[in-house]
Amino acid sequence: MITHANKLTYVLFIVLISSFWLFSAQPVSFTRVQIEDNFWKPRIETNSRISIPSAFKKCQETGRMDNFALAGGLIRGEHKGDYPFDDTDPYKIIEGASYSLAVHYNPQLDEYLDRVISLITAAQEKDGYLYTCRTNKCTRLERWMGKERWEKLNSHELYNSGHLYEAAAAHYQATGKRTLLDVAIKNADLIDRVFGPGPKQKKCPSGHPIIEMALVKLYRVTNNEKYLKLAGFFIEEAGRGHDGHKLSEYSQDHKPVVDQDEVVGHAVRAGYFYSGIADVARLTGNKDYMAALERLWNNMTGKKLYITGGIGARGMGEGFGDNYELPNMTAYCETCASIANVYWNYRMFLMYDDAKYIDVLERTLYNGVLSGVSLSGDRFFYDNPLESNCSHERAPWFGCACCPGNITRFIPSVPGYVYAQGDNEIFINLFVAGKGVIPFDNGNIEITQETQYPWQGEVVFTIDPDKDREFSLNIRVPGWAQNQPLPGDLYKFVEQNVEPVSIVVNKEVIDYQLQKGYAKIQREWKKGDRVVLHFPMPVKRVKADPLVEDDEGKTALVRGPVVFCLEGKDQPGGHVLNFFLPVEETIKGVFEPDLLGGVMTLTGKCMALEKNVKDEIVQMERSFKAIPYAAWNNRGKDEMLVWIPVEAKYTRPIPAPTIASMSRASSSVGFSDGLNDLYEPKRSNDTSKPFFYWWQKKGTEEWVQYDFAKPEFVSHVEVYWLDIDHYDCSARAPASWTLEYRIGSEWKKVEAMDEYTTKKDRYNLLYFKPMSTDALRIVVKLQPDFSGGIIEWKVY
Repeated sequence: MITHANKLTYVLFIVLISSFWLFSAQPVSFTRVQIEDNFWKPRIETNSRISIPSAFKKCQETGRMDNFALAGGLIRGEHKGDYPFDDTDPYKIIEGASYSLAVHYNPQLDEYLDRVISLITAAQEKDGYLYTCRTNKCTRLERWMGKERWEKLNSHELYNSGHLYEAAAAHYQATGKRTLLDVAIKNADLIDRVFGPGPKQKKCPSGHPIIEMALVKLYRVTNNEKYLKLAGFFIEEAGRGHDGHKLSEYSQDHKPVVDQDEVVGHAVRAGYFYSGIADVARLTGNKDYMAALERLWNNMTGKKLYITGGIGARGMGEGFGDNYELPNMTAYCETCASIANVYWNYRMFLMYDDAKYIDVLERTLYNGVLSGVSLSGDRFFYDNPLESNCSHERAPWFGCACCPGNITRFIPSVPGYVYAQGDNEIFINLFVAGKGVIPFDNGNIEITQETQYPWQGEVVFTIDPDKDREFSLNIRVPGWAQNQPLPGDLYKFVEQNVEPVSIVVNKEVIDYQLQKGYAKIQREWKKGDRVVLHFPMPVKRVKADPLVEDDEGKTALVRGPVVFCLEGKDQPGGHVLNFFLPVEETIKGVFEPDLLGGVMTLTGKCMALEKNVKDEIVQMERSFKAIPYAAWNNRGKDEMLVWIPVEAKYTRPIPAPTIASMSRASSSVGFSDGLNDLYEPKRSNDTSKPFFYWWQKKGTEEWVQYDFAKPEFVSHVEVYWLDIDHYDCSARAPASWTLEYRIGSEWKKVEAMDEYTTKKDRYNLLYFKPMSTDALRIVVKLQPDFSGGIIEWKVY
C-alpha cells in the first residue's frame, strides 16, 4: 500500500538533478543582462548606492544586528524589536547586496557583508537552530513564538529560515564564499530532521510561506534532493491539520493545495506559497499542482487583481477580500505582495511559456512594485492605495520592516526577467535598453536592445550570434497592445486600438503568427541582424467589471504598461478628489524630462465640482495633468486618484470643514483613522473609505475621543457603526455605549435625550442637553466575541 508519505517521496524522487527537462523555458541570469537605459539603470544604481546602505543602517539603529551579536554571546543586553521575524530584514538586504556585488564588485560592501555574516554565524545554535528572539530568551515575544521551539504555526521560525536560505544562495553565487551557505545548510538539515513524514517528526505546513521556494533554491545550489522533498512536504501539509495546528485561509493551509480554487488570506503569504508550489510543480511535473495554480491564477486575475498589479484589498489581515472587492482608498496592495506577484507570475511563465503571465508581471513591475520606493531610494510605502485624501506618505522604515528589505533584494534582480531561453528558442519578455548574452548550444547569442520604453513603443534589437544559427526569436507582444489591459475579463479598454503591432527584420516587414502571446520569428540568424518592433502607445481608458463597486462610473488612464494618476501638486487648486473626466475628452501624452526624474505626463481638460459664493455646487472646467502612479508622493503628502469619475454623480465637491473634521481624534488602541474624514458610508460593511476599529479587542471597554480646536457648543452626535466579517477581525456594533464630555480634566456623561442605539446600516442619532466643551468621548462595551468600530462620527 502506498501511504501519503511514500507517495510524496515517490513523486519527488522521479526528479533527476537535471531538473528543468520537463519545461522548455529557463531563466537567463541577471548577471548576463546589462541594462543601459534611463529608466531601470538609475533605479538599480540608486538601490545600490542608497537603498541598501540605508536599510543596513536602519537594521543597526533598530537593534536587528545587535540581536545576532547578543545571541552569539558577543555583547550583553536585551533583545530589541517587537517582532520575531526582524531577523529576516538583514537576510533580505544581504540578498540584495549580493546581487549588486555580482554585477558591480564593491570591496567595501563585500567586507561589510563578511562582518554581518560573522554575527549571524555566531548567533546560530550548535544544532543549527537560528531564531534570535528565542536564543535571547525574549519572553515578551512568547505570544508569537510560544515557550518551545516550533510550538506555534505563526512563530515565523520557518519564515526566517526561508529568507536565510535565499540570502545564502545569493551570497554564495555572487562571491563563491560558503560562510552563509554553511549556516543555511546547517539550519535546513535541522529542519529536515524535525519536520517530515516520519513517525517522530512534526507534521504541519510552514505557517508563513517562503521556506518552500527557498528550499528549492537551496536544492538548486547544493543538488541535495532532501531539500526539494522537504519543500514538497510543507506544501502537502496544507489542509491536513496535523499536530493540533489550527489551519486557516489566512495562511492558505485551509485546504489541500490540489483542492484550492480561490486566492484567499494574507496576500504576501499567498504569493510566496504559490511561487513555491510552482517551483516544485515545475521540477516534478506534478499536474495536480499545476492545475490548482492555474485555477488560483485565473481567480486572481479575473476577480482580485488591481489595475496596478497590486494584490490584497484589505488592511485587516493584509489580504485578499471577496471576489471583486477592490476598494481604492483603502486598498492595501502591500509592496511585498506585488513582489510576490512578480515571483509567482514568472514561475507560471516558466511552466507554460505563455506571455499572459509576463503581462501581469510587467504591469506589476512598473506600477505596484515601483510605487513601493521613492525616487530617492530611501523612503518606502508599506501599502499602496489607488486613492488618497492626503493621509498617505512613504516612510524611511517601519516597525514591521519587510517592505524596504524586499525592495533592496528585488530591484537588482530585475535584469533577470528580461530574457528566457528554451529548446532552440529565446524569449524576449521585457523591453529594456541594454545587452543580454544568452548561453546557447555551447555558445552565446548577444542581443542588444535600443528603446525609450516604457515611454515610447519602438524597440530595435540587434542579434549577434557567435556563429550563424537557426533558432526561434520569440518577442512578447503585450496584451495591452492587443486591446487587453490584463488577462481575463476584469478590465477592458473603453476604446480599441486600430493601429497594428509591426515587426521589421532587416528592413523587411514580416507577417508573424502569435503563439501564446509571442511573435515567433524562426530563421537563420546572422551577426548584425536587426529587428524593429513597433507597437502603438495611445493613451487609453480602462473600465472595470461592473461587479467592482468602487470603480463604478470611473475609468483609469494607462499608456503602455504604465498606469497614471492625478496628484494634487499638478492641478490648479491642489485638489483631485472632486474631478470627473468625461470619456469624450482628448488626452495627450508629453514627456517631461525635468519632472520626477523624467516621466511621461498626460494632459487635458476635465471638470471639477466646486461650491460658488452662494454655496451652490457648480461644474467648472479645469486643466489636468496625470503622472505615472509609481511616481506619486515624491513631493510630499497630497490627494491622489487613479480611478477617475466620468460623470458628476460619481464624485463630490470638497466638503466644508466640520467640528468633527477639525478635531484631533484619538482612541484607546492608539490610532484613529477614518473617524472624521467626511466620507458617507453606504452601509455598515462599507470599507471602501477609511474606517476605525478597535483592533483585536473583544468584550472590553474602549473609547474614541475628539479634542476640539476650541470650546464648541454641541447638542447631538451621529455614529455609524462598523459591521464586518474578515479573516482575523469580525466587528459588530458594541453591546452598549455612552457619550462623555470634558470639563477641565474631568469626564462626565452627557444628559442624553435619546436612547443609545446600535443599529447597523444607518447613523445612530443621539441628542443630549446642549453644552459647551472642548472634547467628547464615546465609551463602548464591546460584544464578548467581536471587535467593533466606527465608520464615521459626526458632531453638531
